[in-house]
Amino acid sequence: MAITSLEHIQKYFPDLTNKQVEQFSQLMPLYKDWNAKINVISRKDIEELYLRHVLHSLGIAKVQSFLPGAQILDIGTGGGFPGIPLAILFPETEFLLVDSIGKKIGVVNEVAQALGLSNVSGVHTRAEQITTTFDFIVSRAVTRMKPFYAWTKGKIKKESNHELQNGILYLKGGDLSDELKESKLRYKLYDLTDYFEEEFFETKKVVFIPRQ
Repeated sequence: MAITSLEHIQKYFPDLTNKQVEQFSQLMPLYKDWNAKINVISRKDIEELYLRHVLHSLGIAKVQSFLPGAQILDIGTGGGFPGIPLAILFPETEFLLVDSIGKKIGVVNEVAQALGLSNVSGVHTRAEQITTTFDFIVSRAVTRMKPFYAWTKGKIKKESNHELQNGILYLKGGDLSDELKESKLRYKLYDLTDYFEEEFFETKKVVFIPRQ
């Protein structure tokens, strides 16, 4: 059964506030409206937004909850994933969402404003241009791990306050063994099937790369 409703988000995140439920419920009409103007999500995916984009993004939250005041960088956010769903879930955490495609960042900022997400900033830039540091860097299958890690150098804070050491939380699918071997990085894999029962997640993982 395709996930088309908010109920499936509430199944895995039962402690949402009324405000968060309302914000998540607004995602489908907002993205349908924007998708009609700018193709930010593939046409076949838009009907399964809550499965393929929202719940997938929230897989990061199953691996690590973000503390109030923490700073998170979302590289290659596209239309706002994983950053927007995570920002709804962690309203006291600061999120900087960046993408090299300006019209997609335009959508990110419009969606954040419509949802009242004061903890989200969308910036049209390349990851290499960011000079500040963050507790965690999140992303969703932007490129292979080796070049991605190169983009993040110098952007992860030394002092860790979370259960996991500061680092990268990267959503990826399929067989990652060659890619991770090529990267020569220390890592840990989290299978999203440990958290979500839907078939979509069978090969989906969160790759955690601690600050090296």
